[in-house]
Amino acid sequence: MKNAIVRKGVLVAVMVTFEVMGVNAQEKPKQRPTIDELFKQMDTNEDGKLSKKEIKGPIKDDFSKIDTDKDGFITKKEMEKAPKPDGKRPPKK
Repeated sequence: MKNAIVRKGVLVAVMVTFEVMGVNAQEKPKQRPTIDELFKQMDTNEDGKLSKKEIKGPIKDDFSKIDTDKDGFITKKEMEKAPKPDGKRPPKK
């Protein structure tokens, strides 16, 4: 009886810890947004292209590589042809 109470207490403690940490066993890992989703989020003036002012995140670091026609904007076509990130982030300086 005492062991059952202890086990239940430990289980509750673990569940509370996961809840506080925001861990949900049923959550799927976050996937990268699609190009359409990126444009929907970042294309604030809705002109169908992204300027350097509109870009946020790691894409901003590679803007000049992605903007292959060097017109100062990234189109969906350029984004489709852009090299895919390897998931590694450079170390912070």
